[in-house]
Amino acid sequence: MSNEAKRILFTGGGTAGHVIVNLALIPEFHERGYEIDYIGSYKGIERELIEPLEYVNYHAISTGKLRRYLSKENVKDPFKVLKGLMQAHRIMRKRKPSIVFSKGGFVSVPVVAAAKLNRVPSIIHESDFTPGLANKLSFPFAKRILATFPETTNHLPAEKSEVIGALVREELFKGSRERGLQTCGFHQQKPVLMVMGGSSGSKKINDAIRANLDVLLEHLQIIHICGKGQRNDELQQSGYQQFEYVNEGLNDLFAATDFIVSRAGSNAIFEFLALRKPMLLIPLSRQASRGDQILNADSFVKQGYARKLEEEELTQDRLRDEIHILMEQKDQLITQMATYQSQRAKEHVIDIILSEAKN
Repeated sequence: MSNEAKRILFTGGGTAGHVIVNLALIPEFHERGYEIDYIGSYKGIERELIEPLEYVNYHAISTGKLRRYLSKENVKDPFKVLKGLMQAHRIMRKRKPSIVFSKGGFVSVPVVAAAKLNRVPSIIHESDFTPGLANKLSFPFAKRILATFPETTNHLPAEKSEVIGALVREELFKGSRERGLQTCGFHQQKPVLMVMGGSSGSKKINDAIRANLDVLLEHLQIIHICGKGQRNDELQQSGYQQFEYVNEGLNDLFAATDFIVSRAGSNAIFEFLALRKPMLLIPLSRQASRGDQILNADSFVKQGYARKLEEEELTQDRLRDEIHILMEQKDQLITQMATYQSQRAKEHVIDIILSEAKN
C-alpha cells in the first residue's frame, strides 16, 4: 500500500462505550504511519475524547437519534441523518480513506453508508450481546462485522461476521496504585470501591451510594465517577472522592480499586474482567434500554465473573448488602476471572483492518 493510501477513518459516538475501542486502536495506526480521521457529532462525548489527540483530524457532522418510540423528533431526525450522510460523503471524497472502522452509535450510520457510496470498505465492531439499532442499520453497508460475544453472531449476517473477543486499552494495565491513592487522598489501610454509572452517570446508583456513605466508609474508601453535573460537593469528606468523568489518569484509579459497582456496558465490564476487578453490575432496566446490559451482565454472572443487581431491586439496603457480599466473594470472583483468556483481540482486529485496507 502506498503512503498516499495510508489513511484510516474512525467513527462512533454518543457514549464512551462507542469511543473506547477506537481509542485502543488509534495509537496503533498512528505508529504505523497512517493519517487518521474521525467523524463524530458536534457535541457528543466522542468530540471531548478524540479532538484533543493532535494526530487525529476530527470532523463533526449532523446526526439524529433513530428512536424506536413515538416522538415529534422522529419527523426532524431523518433530515439530520440525511445531512450527516452528505457531510460524511464530502469528507470521504476529500480525505480518501482506505478503510473505515465503526464502533457504532447513531453518528456512525451516515458514515458507514457514505463509505459504501464511496466504495470504501467499512468494518463494524459490535460489543454488546445483541446488536443495537444503529449497527443493525449499518450492517448492509459493511464489509465485515466483528463481535465480542460468541452468541452475538446469531444476530449477524453469517457471511461477513466473526467473533474477535474484547478489545482492551493497553494503558489500563499501566496504572499506579500509589498514584491513584494519592490522587484521591486515600491511604492503604482500607480497600477501595469504584462506583461508575456509565459515561453520563446514573442518578439512581448515585443516590443509593450516597445514602449508604456513612456505613460504607466504615469499611471502604470510595471513588465515585458520578457523571456530568452530578457531583454533590456538600458530601465531600475523607475517604470519598467524586469525579464527573475521568479520562486522564483512569488507569491509576483502576490500579487503586479493589471492587467496582457499575452499569453493564460491554466495553467497561470486559475492562474490569481483564483487570481482575470483582464487580457488582447494575444494568440499565428494560424500561430505559433495549435490555442489552441485562444480557451482558447475565453472561458475566453465568461465567462467575460478577454479581448482578437488577435496577428494579436497587434500594439503599439491598445495595449495601450486595456490596458486602461482593467483598466476601472477592477471592472466588478473582479466581474465576483468571480463567478468562484474552484472544489477542486487538492484534486480530488490526490484522483484519490491514487486510481489508489493501483490497
